[in-house]
Amino acid sequence: MKTCLHPKYLIPIEPRATVLGDHALVMQDEKILAILSSAEARQQHPDAQHIELPEHAVMPGMINLHGHSAMTLLRGLADDLSLMDWLHNHIWPAEKQHVSEEFVFDGSVYAMAEMLRGGTTTINDMYFYNDDVARAGLHTGMRTVVGCSVLEFPTGYAADADGYLQKALASHQAFQGQSGVSFRLAPHAPYTVSDATFKKIVALAEKHDMGIHCHIHETMDEVNDSIRDHGMRPLQRLHNLGLLSPRLIAAHMVHANEEEIALLAQQGVHIAHNPASNLKLASGFAPIHAMQTAGVNVGIGTDGAASNNKLDLLGDLRMAALLAKAVSSNPTALNAGNALEMATLAGAKALGMDQQIGSLVAGKFADVIAIDLSALETLPLFDPASQIVYAAGREQVSHVWVHGRCLMAERKLQTLDEAQLKDKATWWHQKIAAA
Repeated sequence: MKTCLHPKYLIPIEPRATVLGDHALVMQDEKILAILSSAEARQQHPDAQHIELPEHAVMPGMINLHGHSAMTLLRGLADDLSLMDWLHNHIWPAEKQHVSEEFVFDGSVYAMAEMLRGGTTTINDMYFYNDDVARAGLHTGMRTVVGCSVLEFPTGYAADADGYLQKALASHQAFQGQSGVSFRLAPHAPYTVSDATFKKIVALAEKHDMGIHCHIHETMDEVNDSIRDHGMRPLQRLHNLGLLSPRLIAAHMVHANEEEIALLAQQGVHIAHNPASNLKLASGFAPIHAMQTAGVNVGIGTDGAASNNKLDLLGDLRMAALLAKAVSSNPTALNAGNALEMATLAGAKALGMDQQIGSLVAGKFADVIAIDLSALETLPLFDPASQIVYAAGREQVSHVWVHGRCLMAERKLQTLDEAQLKDKATWWHQKIAAA
């Protein structure tokens, strides 16, 4: 099966700061076959399906580098609270009561539908019931990295850290070789995981060639409590335990000083920046420009819908660019082109998948989105990259392909029934509200 996209603008991400006009993207089966002029594409591939996108920009699908998909079913349950109040008094009790295989599958599918409609094609998730997150990814067609949560305390999913780890390895084995699904070990945070467990995670990640995904330095309370309990800041403790490496994606990393930024760069740690969640929970302002200047790879995440309310990576990307300028007092920080790279290739690098996704290059998987820039809100148009970052909304994403498979066309999901999704969300709302 061969498809040729003919957009007004083609933004491949690689080479950097490139915008091509009058070019076509040729997809064959699950891969990108070529980028060439529209005329050449029509001439060389007359048998292909040719899709005209006359007012659109085509770019790589976006990568959500940190999320808790199933928590979409808790959207709006406990707003306007501090992180620890939100977790201890509202979210964890609700999860204890409601989280199950069904909850995780239904919530993940619903979240993935929302993300696909906003141009996100890959989710780096972190939650419980690993198999059900993976099944949701296969059901929706979304590229899914399953973060297998590890905690010291019991939940309905596992009794202790060893139980979580056993389930993680079992899921990793069960889906081995399944295209579009992969697994990472996901210790929740330094304040919920012991030294002994972190050491086991490092050893298991090496043995099974798995990445690690962890909340780190999300709040100042976390940092201060670590100094009180361990005599050092969390990042130093994790460094001493061997956790800092290119395998690690550190979610949030809001509170990082100059020495820590240098350490992150030296150890090759990747950052998942979550601007909307950080603002809503008043966690602080991550020094993203300083990190990028130091050579730290930074991608972007939405966090969960329970702490962000929207899984709108395009909206969060605008927020990230504006915050980077304000925090650094530098209007040139995180320009539009770099912001698009942050949402695509930087996320792919963090996942160790930059040879597979993150840019429009022949041989990579065809994870592609089209954004209609003909709306009143995005005209006049001088610079398509700038317009996407600063003016476009997720409702302007018109088409989505993952693995070369069309998952949305003209704003209509192709593999999911939107009415059924809404009915399922209503059922869960009634169940949770009545508890």
